[in-house]
Amino acid sequence: MPLKDKLNGIIAHVDGALAASVMAYDGIAIDEVIASDTGFDLQLLAVEYSSVLKDIRRTVEVVKAGVMEEAVITTSSLTIIMRVLNEDLFVVLIMDRDGNFGKGRYMLRLKSFELLRALV
Repeated sequence: MPLKDKLNGIIAHVDGALAASVMAYDGIAIDEVIASDTGFDLQLLAVEYSSVLKDIRRTVEVVKAGVMEEAVITTSSLTIIMRVLNEDLFVVLIMDRDGNFGKGRYMLRLKSFELLRALV
């Protein structure tokens, strides 16, 4: 199953999901799905957050806190969940602030292996 279909499946199962993307740490989107018009540049948001995630990953390594698995950023209008897929890639789920956060985390964790497999 193509990567875009897997991303669509994640969005379809999470109330409030606006977009999902598989990203490289250099900010390049491998593939993305936008479920609804949000009024802002989701690609720019994902690129900027890839930089933040790189910094968090580096900090986790410096303080020897284990291997980073996930980071969440919540704003007044959005919840952004980023889950590490491997040393080069991560998946980001952008949700409405009132979306189902728990289901979003669960779906990213559940589908991580399938996303990686779809890239091969």
